[in-house]
Amino acid sequence: MTRRTLLLLRWGIFLAACAFLYMRLFAHESTYTAWGDWRAAFADASGWFWLAMLAMAALNWGIEAAKWRWLMDHLERMSLARAFAATLAGTTIGMITPNRTGEFMGRVLFLAPENRWQGSFATVLGSIAQFVTTVLIGGVAFVVLWWKAPLLDATAWWGVAMAMLVATVAGGALLVYFRPGLLRQLILLLPILRRMGKAAQVLEEYSFRELLQVLLLSIGRYVVFCIQYVLFLSLFADIPWAASLLIVPVIYLITTLVPTMMLTELGVRGSVAVALLAPLGGQPALVLLASFGVWAVNLALPAAVGGVIILVARIRTKA
Repeated sequence: MTRRTLLLLRWGIFLAACAFLYMRLFAHESTYTAWGDWRAAFADASGWFWLAMLAMAALNWGIEAAKWRWLMDHLERMSLARAFAATLAGTTIGMITPNRTGEFMGRVLFLAPENRWQGSFATVLGSIAQFVTTVLIGGVAFVVLWWKAPLLDATAWWGVAMAMLVATVAGGALLVYFRPGLLRQLILLLPILRRMGKAAQVLEEYSFRELLQVLLLSIGRYVVFCIQYVLFLSLFADIPWAASLLIVPVIYLITTLVPTMMLTELGVRGSVAVALLAPLGGQPALVLLASFGVWAVNLALPAAVGGVIILVARIRTKA
């Protein structure tokens, strides 16, 4: 990659991120129509609440940075600060790609050029660990909600189908995660990726203990952003925390399994939240406000910072 290509790439990502944030925060109808009410609700929250949310967002991405740095140790050493910058840069690219699958592209730019392909495959392990966490915890919460909540029919076929789907996906993801050599074999089956078989060998360098540690970090991060969502729902929508603790994992489960892209992600999450929380007395506008708050603190703000990092960070173009 030449310096000119990298410069164009940086500015392209930055401008795309700016356009996305503008459309989501100001121009998109679903946000604009309620902007006045939302702004008032945000203003009513105490400064301590926002400080706590920002601290938890920093902890959220700090854990993710530590997890990624741990995975990259097999390729090259880096400071936690650089890993944190890479993680935020990845958030910027992930925001404008389906289900945030482009996060790895922003991160590997911070690796030495000769390590970027290997780093891409190693980054996939971290994504799978987060996916496994979301599906497992969300699946357990769904089963409990399905049996106990009056809004769900325990005999409905869709409940059984959903439980079976979650169990199948979780089992397959766990198998692939703890048997990364199997993941490499699956990669080699794809003609377009077969030539990258040598870079994919990094997947077989991680021990069970290392993979377990990465999974535990993923669980820790999951707990942080679930607590954030619960607190937002409690403050803005007056949803009891006990109900939120059960429903929030289901919201994350469904939004993880449903393909989303760019402007649709927040809409899907908000719609699922309203569908699950409205029967408990949650006002749709306030439930959407809570979902918007989680998105703004955990994704929009880090992505904005990541866009600036992409522009100014030192990124090597040659080995």
